[in-house]
Amino acid sequence: MEKLKEIFRKFPTVGNRTAGRFVYYLAKQPKESINELVGAILELRKNVKICQLCFNPFESSGPVCPVCQSPSRNKNILCIVEKEADLQSIENAGKYSGLYFILGGTLLMMRKEDISKLRIEELKNRVKRGNFSEIILALNPTSEGIATSVLVERHIKDTNFQGKITHLARGIPVGGELEYADEETLQSAFEGRK
Repeated sequence: MEKLKEIFRKFPTVGNRTAGRFVYYLAKQPKESINELVGAILELRKNVKICQLCFNPFESSGPVCPVCQSPSRNKNILCIVEKEADLQSIENAGKYSGLYFILGGTLLMMRKEDISKLRIEELKNRVKRGNFSEIILALNPTSEGIATSVLVERHIKDTNFQGKITHLARGIPVGGELEYADEETLQSAFEGRK
């Protein structure tokens, strides 16, 4: 039970109490439910790939996700987000039709080990290979997100990018998360970007 609690504590936003609740819940479940959960986890590992262009997880054949493959997407605009949930929130709003790049996190207190975890080199390669006229920095308006935006913008400029770099408008509250923003707020943020 302790081993399983330890595993659950590694999940985002799961603390000791919640991890314990998960374990006690699972302990009460019939064998079939546990087998179904284990099977779903194994299928996830077997069938889900990470897109070679935007780093979004997807279920499909081929090296790139449906968003990057879609002929209806605007290939001249790239939106940089922190995590997969942010991409999904923007997609659910239905107001953006360009491409994405998932950075993989933000800077925490400007530590060097945080910088190395970000996909900065991959982003620079994507910018160099793409024909983008605009790059949107859609990072969360937290202190970490703002610091990361400054770093990312500097690296984009190092690639001799000739288009414009924009930021979402402040329709997203400072300290808020894109994942929890409603469609109207996201639309306002995209329309007011500068």
